[in-house]
Amino acid sequence: MNSLDSLLKRNKDFAASQSAARELMPRALPNVKAIIIGCADMRVDPAHVLGIKPGEAVVMRNIGGRITPGLLEQLGLLGRIGEVAQAIPGGGGEFHLIVMQHTNCGITYLAGDSSMLSRYFQIQEGELKNKKVTDPRAAVAVDVALLRAIPALPGDWLISGLVYDVATGLVEIVVPPAAVRAAA
Repeated sequence: MNSLDSLLKRNKDFAASQSAARELMPRALPNVKAIIIGCADMRVDPAHVLGIKPGEAVVMRNIGGRITPGLLEQLGLLGRIGEVAQAIPGGGGEFHLIVMQHTNCGITYLAGDSSMLSRYFQIQEGELKNKKVTDPRAAVAVDVALLRAIPALPGDWLISGLVYDVATGLVEIVVPPAAVRAAA
């Protein structure tokens, strides 16, 4: 049995025990309580690390778990899908936007490749120091601040920043949960 065969067997077991994936989007979206932005690193799947069940959160992953122009475009598309489907995530209840990065991230090994990173973040090479690529705690704070500055995000959503420690398996709150924007 090769690795794909093994994965497909696991999928059959999964399909036999799941129901959330079969729900139509307008019914399923109100059950979503969070969007979690995390790293593509196979050691730090936010769904596994945080014990998320199908239908509880949208998990978006990229290199470094960073806020990039591509990720912002995906968030915009998700918002538009919700509008078209006439389904509001969270169903009017508490909704949380979480940025989760981790220690020992592969993106830190690219810190010396300013040309590659500037293309990834779509910024000038001189601005890279502001991205805090080598420090996950500082990077989480930078990315949460970037999200707070986006007027299209609902101001009453909660936003927070977490760092997963790959050595201990524990998650640390770096930016405590607070509204995206303070009430006026």
